[in-house]
Amino acid sequence: MRPGQLAFLSTAFSVVVLFSAGITTPPAHAVQEPLKFESSSQESRYKALIAELRCLVCQNQNLADSNADLARDLRLLTHNMILSGSSDTEIVQFMVSRYGDFVLYRPPFKPSTALLWLAPLIFLTVGCFVLFRIFRNRKNISASNVPPTQRAKVRKLMRDDHST
Repeated sequence: MRPGQLAFLSTAFSVVVLFSAGITTPPAHAVQEPLKFESSSQESRYKALIAELRCLVCQNQNLADSNADLARDLRLLTHNMILSGSSDTEIVQFMVSRYGDFVLYRPPFKPSTALLWLAPLIFLTVGCFVLFRIFRNRKNISASNVPPTQRAKVRKLMRDDHST
């Protein structure tokens, strides 16, 4: 293969890879609909609320970052509730009554969410206990606990291995 052909093939391959990456890459940010507010405080409340409420479709994004239709509807609902004079607490209570605590990124501590809040502490405690037991058991194993006949077998095997 001539150098000119190799350069052409590598360039063609690069173009195909870049083109396919451009087609398959999702958009970086959600496209939000333009909303009008009566004051800048309403707009800041809106932005804070949609940043704190979880998209129920995406589950790992807030309403501000989600492209899902439900997220768009909930953003509009939040906007309308702010314009109608609802407080932030009323909006959050409405969302929780309709969708449950899952709509919140920071659900309140109560019996139904206790495991959610305590799980990291439980896993950390269990992990530390397991590590403690492993290290303690390693410390108890020493050469003096091995019978002399097995030590002699190991020495013989090591001599045989090094002599080959």
